Amino acid sequence: MLFWGVSFVATKLVVGQISPVALISARALIGALALIALLALRGETLLLPRDAWRPLLVMGFVGVSFHQLLQAYALTLTSAVNTGWLIGATPLWSALFSAVALRERLGPGKLFGLLLGFLGAALVVTRGSLTGFAPLPSTRGDLLILFSTLNWAFYSVIGHGTIARLGPARATTGALSAGALLLFPLFIATRAWNDLLRLTLAGWVALLFLGVCCSALGYLFWFAALARIEASRVAAFLYLEPLVTLAAAVVMLGESVTLATLVGGAVLVGGVVLVQRADLDRDPGRA
Repeated sequence: MLFWGVSFVATKLVVGQISPVALISARALIGALALIALLALRGETLLLPRDAWRPLLVMGFVGVSFHQLLQAYALTLTSAVNTGWLIGATPLWSALFSAVALRERLGPGKLFGLLLGFLGAALVVTRGSLTGFAPLPSTRGDLLILFSTLNWAFYSVIGHGTIARLGPARATTGALSAGALLLFPLFIATRAWNDLLRLTLAGWVALLFLGVCCSALGYLFWFAALARIEASRVAAFLYLEPLVTLAAAVVMLGESVTLATLVGGAVLVGGVVLVQRADLDRDPGRA
């Protein structure tokens, strides 16, 4: 969560210098190479079974190329602070997916938490004016970030079986490699290599941080945690991400924080906490 909380600030910095395509293509390649090197150091095989290629390609598209392009483009339209708050909606989508796909009971406490969380997201998106949207393009960026939270929850669900089979390190390496491969034609078509020549030293540092820490290690740690403890306990750490992003954006980017952003973010996180609390109250053994 420390890596991912700062990632929105680093992305905001880099997309101010180069295109989202150049950023995400380079980030995915750096992340894949870092994980391939890690597997080699650990003496693990880099060969993946053929029947795992298709699910890894799907994971590479949904969770790497599409997901990161969506967020990078959104950050050209909105602030890192708002992005950090809105990412807190991810556990809410996970709860809805569980209710629909796994037919888990959606009790009153969880339902109230879901509604409260989405109210908080709406406050952030509309800058506190629920009767109308704030001027574009910032609101459009917020909506894209909100959509990316749905996409990430979906990615976590579809990747569960492949990760259980291959292990977090090999599955994450395969997904990142697939994402980089899928981005390559777009990188060539847009001549995005020219963008990389414009990066400043700070831009290169941010890009390397995104590739190694946020893509390689961030994705690996996330799925390694899911393989060891309950998903609800892992998702609870997402509550820290908006706070990390807020602190990093204020210090590193000088972004301002409005009262509506603080209130909306607090309501959003409060809704997520209520959803989590409803699960624990129904099944105290999970605490």
